[in-house]
Amino acid sequence: MTKTVLVAGASGLVGYGAIKHFGVQPNTKVIAVSRRVPEDLWHAKHVKLDLMDAADCRAQAFRFSEVTHLVYAALHELPGLVEGWQNDEQIRINDQMLRNLLEPLIEAAPDLRHVTLLQGTKAYGVHVRPMRVPAREGRSEMREQPNFYWAQEDYLRARQADEKWHWTILRPVLVVGEAIGGAMNLIPALGVFAAMMRNQSDTLPFPGGGPRISQAVDADLLARAIAWAGEAESARNDTFNVTNGDVFVWEHIWPAIAEACGMKPGPSTPFPLNVLAEGGAMGWNLLRRHHGLRAPGLADFVGQSFEYADYQLRYGHPEPGPASIVSTVKINQAGFHETMDTEFMFRKWFKVFQDRGLLPKVK
Repeated sequence: MTKTVLVAGASGLVGYGAIKHFGVQPNTKVIAVSRRVPEDLWHAKHVKLDLMDAADCRAQAFRFSEVTHLVYAALHELPGLVEGWQNDEQIRINDQMLRNLLEPLIEAAPDLRHVTLLQGTKAYGVHVRPMRVPAREGRSEMREQPNFYWAQEDYLRARQADEKWHWTILRPVLVVGEAIGGAMNLIPALGVFAAMMRNQSDTLPFPGGGPRISQAVDADLLARAIAWAGEAESARNDTFNVTNGDVFVWEHIWPAIAEACGMKPGPSTPFPLNVLAEGGAMGWNLLRRHHGLRAPGLADFVGQSFEYADYQLRYGHPEPGPASIVSTVKINQAGFHETMDTEFMFRKWFKVFQDRGLLPKVK
């Protein structure tokens, strides 16, 4: 059956993975919605749209008349990324952005069949408390903690009542993939750090804090989960965690990251990567010229991801951290079974960035 997929937030980590996946599927049209044009449109039609602008969303809705599937991967983050996660204004803006798009879309697209909404482990309070292990959908949520997830989810549930379309909420863990300039992509952040260290030594020190058992999900695997959710009856009006299927500890996977960057793993040397956001621009420009990279300047390349890397690697927290593990039994039982080795995932994405001239190649 022919379908038209609208991907909101197409220049971001999840959205870019989605347009890349759907853009090469047969009998599928893709509309990529974002303020920035993605690196590659993968045959998608781009619509420049600011989801904070309700009037513009309504004015452009005629472009979406054929849409059958909405992948809502748009996200607004405030300066001071981690602090913003508990900010009332961040909650309000993200809630309003979904409403601004979905209301005129429902009116304009009579054949709308499915809406996929993205959440994450903040639904389980990972940013404010130790998670229950494993965190399970419908049993471990921290509804008492203000979060734009709840505002969006409550609106979506209420809006869908008596409609012919359905929704699925996916909760990926740490997403690793191809987009640049986003708020939460570790490959540009760690890649810049490695390139700067490689200019001085052949060893890559571990800059984070104490160990914690974590999970990740490959952006391409997540895109396939999104495609599955849009068609599977077992995914209708339900919520699912999504991971690669394994677990990792940063210190244990660091040798693979170092090797992927052409280096040897070094000792634990706590270092706040976020200081590079302001102090590393000149050094990055020198590296870009030296290696002939086509990557943009530091701010456009990394976005807020240095701060996110510090959060994920637990810089400033030398003690062991509580495990951050979610159960994927529910999505497996519903019919999505894909897995990926997380070490392979990191190697894969560093090579992609190197092959695309965004990070220095490994000799």
